[in-house]
Amino acid sequence: MTPGARLQSAIDILTGIFETRQPADRAFDAWARSSRFAGSKDRAAVSEIVFSVLRHRAQLVAAVGSDAPRLLAFAALALLQGEGADAAAARADGTAHAPPPLTGDESAALRAAVLPGSDAPSWVRLNYPEWLHPEFEAALGSTLEAEMAALMARAPTDLRVNALKATRDRAMALLADENVATEPTPLSPWGLRLTGRANILGLASFRDGVIELQDEGSQLACLATGVTPGEQVVDLCAGGGGKSLALAAMMRNRGQVHACDTDARRLGKLMPRAQRAGIRNIQTRALGSFAPDAPDADLADIEARMDCVLVDAPCSGTGAWRRNPDARWRIDPETLTGYHAAQAEVLARAARLLRPGGRLVYVTCSLLPSENEKQVEAFQAAHPGFATVPWRSLWSADVAPPPRAADGPYLRLTPAGAGTDGFFVAILRREG
Repeated sequence: MTPGARLQSAIDILTGIFETRQPADRAFDAWARSSRFAGSKDRAAVSEIVFSVLRHRAQLVAAVGSDAPRLLAFAALALLQGEGADAAAARADGTAHAPPPLTGDESAALRAAVLPGSDAPSWVRLNYPEWLHPEFEAALGSTLEAEMAALMARAPTDLRVNALKATRDRAMALLADENVATEPTPLSPWGLRLTGRANILGLASFRDGVIELQDEGSQLACLATGVTPGEQVVDLCAGGGGKSLALAAMMRNRGQVHACDTDARRLGKLMPRAQRAGIRNIQTRALGSFAPDAPDADLADIEARMDCVLVDAPCSGTGAWRRNPDARWRIDPETLTGYHAAQAEVLARAARLLRPGGRLVYVTCSLLPSENEKQVEAFQAAHPGFATVPWRSLWSADVAPPPRAADGPYLRLTPAGAGTDGFFVAILRREG
């Protein structure tokens, strides 16, 4: 592909993302599948333009005075990739598959464009929606600038070693034999971090169930549950089952993990993964709707019997913006309100399942107080029989606690503070 064709492909992808609000990874994958002519260097170049725009959208809009994806793509080349306005404009040379030449107004805007300086508002410089600023400020305080800057960076690729099949050192050696370089993650005892690029899904180590893709923060959230062999555990929002697999490995195939989700399609991916991992103590349940004032037919047989219920709640995903930079522009107040309602519902559903003394572990990949401690406080007000348990009381003595982790009741992980995605973990014990 010519430089102009790469730019036009990026413009096409961005236009689709802006118009349909489709997740960027799906939009890019759809383009790649329909563009077999594009080699690996072409795909990398197109991806760089697309994701540069998504990560720096507010800055670029301020620089060129427009939210048009075409002009933002040119601006990304000129201002972020260092081509300058003339070289970026030269890609629109009128040849086949290249963008049409810039209009007079576009050319003037591009040549006058300058990225916002230090006097610009933080939500412009650090690329997040202005309406979320009060929540971020309440959550992050004096660390807001550092954390939002960290959320603009690319996330590393982390793997979880399946302790049922290999030690971390053994997994590193197996990956090295496949020409994949890794290093231990600094916090998770099961984690490995890629130091280069690799097609993980094509590796024998992956097919044999030795490794799984899982962010280090997600691994630590599993560790915080404190599950032990022989327990009865529910993963109430299991999705594709990444945390269910980690919990089952912690339990050494003893006890039971009930992996539940309302999305039967996603849940259907779990059992093949469990078989590959050598896990035998998982069963899946597809759930229907739930009403707090009615019997829960889908879970009636395990009501008041569970030792631990993990609620990996649906949320805004603000803590995972490093991986999904477009998600920051898809969230709106109405969507966030919908997440609040879903979180309250799933917490109420979880409460019924615990035996006296059992623990509810509420997890989000969000940094927003309205999805985190405020949800916990509202739940406890409605369910006074649940007491907060400090997260350190369940933390393994063999694992160092995350840096900058507070001694309060909740575990918070952040990109700048812990080097992970953003996670919130609250542990509540059912009294009685």
